[in-house]
Amino acid sequence: MTNQSTKTVLMVIAAWVALIALPSLGHADKITDFIVFASAYGLLAMGLNLLIGYTGLISFGHAMFFASGAYGFGALMQSGAFAVPVAFLLSIGITSAIALLVGAICVRLSEIYFAFLTLAFQMFFHSILLSWVEVTGGDNGLLGGIPTPVFFGVDLSNHTHLYVFCVTVTLISILIMHRIVNSPFGYTLRMIRDNERRAIYLGVNVFAIKLTCFVLSAVFSSVGGIIMALFVSGAYPDFAFWTTSGEAIFMVMLGGVTHFLGPLLGAVILTGLNDVVITYTDHYGLFLGSIILIFALVLRKGVLDFVQPHRKRSKTKTSAEGASHAET
Repeated sequence: MTNQSTKTVLMVIAAWVALIALPSLGHADKITDFIVFASAYGLLAMGLNLLIGYTGLISFGHAMFFASGAYGFGALMQSGAFAVPVAFLLSIGITSAIALLVGAICVRLSEIYFAFLTLAFQMFFHSILLSWVEVTGGDNGLLGGIPTPVFFGVDLSNHTHLYVFCVTVTLISILIMHRIVNSPFGYTLRMIRDNERRAIYLGVNVFAIKLTCFVLSAVFSSVGGIIMALFVSGAYPDFAFWTTSGEAIFMVMLGGVTHFLGPLLGAVILTGLNDVVITYTDHYGLFLGSIILIFALVLRKGVLDFVQPHRKRSKTKTSAEGASHAET
């Protein structure tokens, strides 16, 4: 393991310790609910950014995989035939199969054609959720809650256990994504994003790489859906609606599309804004729409896109001053 990898693992462990300790500061239920909710949507946004930020493919239909994770996990647990870890892995496998089928069709296209085809598949998936009442519950979603038998001493019906489990799964997923984007595979994605024709000329199998990224992106988004299903003890058609995909895209834009943790920060900010706006006004759509317009038309950058250049300028200035002092 390299020094950079060791540093990343230590940072993840430190984040885990801090998040586990955070509820002890007070308002435990409110804090844990906020973090779990933000974690679920943060994984959706970060999974989506593997396509947007690293491959240059904008998907309008990623909520489909968020919902497939939630519905797959919920249905498997309601069957009573699977333990939580087994249902978790099987639901990821179901999402992978769906993503492989959808991706094999979509990634052959580019730009707006790719985006709208993913949206079409999402709406088709949403219509299945509404019409297949015997399995999905239709408009009502999965009724009866999601049973979570104890496994390895972990009882997810206990709020504290659920919080620790969701935080742990989220941080492990983030660590895996970090390893992916900093691997040769991740740099190949960047090369395809920057110059696809050159990548083809160099012998890269662009179709296979894009398809692999599409499936990985769907898998991490489905993990967010599983966390959400555990949080609300159910799965609902809104998880697969186009507005959920729109929120995920806005989270990516809000935090910063060019930064690894940008989408997670965007999810935290948007979740916080939702809580504040709903608390103080009934005009949720008006305020959120205004914020989206400001970022899309005026700022055109995410939060970390403003922070990072400032840090780079500060480092450059410090280095130049240091060199000047050394010369004198």
